[in-house]
Order: sequence, then C-alpha cells, then structure tokens
Amino acid sequence: MEKTILNYLIFIDSILVVVLILLQNRGTGLGMAFGGSSEGYRTRRGAERFIFIATIVAIIVLVLATVARAIIV
Repeated sequence: MEKTILNYLIFIDSILVVVLILLQNRGTGLGMAFGGSSEGYRTRRGAERFIFIATIVAIIVLVLATVARAIIV
C-alpha cells in the first residue's frame, strides 16, 4: 500500500518539477557563455520567487519520496 502511494507521489511530483523548471525565467541562455551579460544580480520577486521556492520544495519532496520508496521493500 505504501509503495503504491509513494509511486503516485513520485510520478506527480516529477511532472510538477518539470513544469516548474520550464516556467522559470530562462535569462540569457548561451549568451553568457559567449561574451557575458551586462545584467547584474537581481532579486527574485513575486511570482518568480514563488516558482523558485516551489521548485526547491518539489525537488526535496521528490528526493525524500524516492529514498523512502527505496527503503520500503
């Protein structure tokens, strides 16, 4: 029973992590590798900060659920 719940949690959370990563601001991309960028450090605010923190939380939940799934045999 616990395995099934953890499997569903891992599946849903992995999709959530992918969606949250795709929603994040891409920035300059490869432009930084070839010549750098003139932008300085900026603070995340509003929705961008929420998506960033939600991504971190979702990744932590995914790692913990995966470890728990590996322990429950």
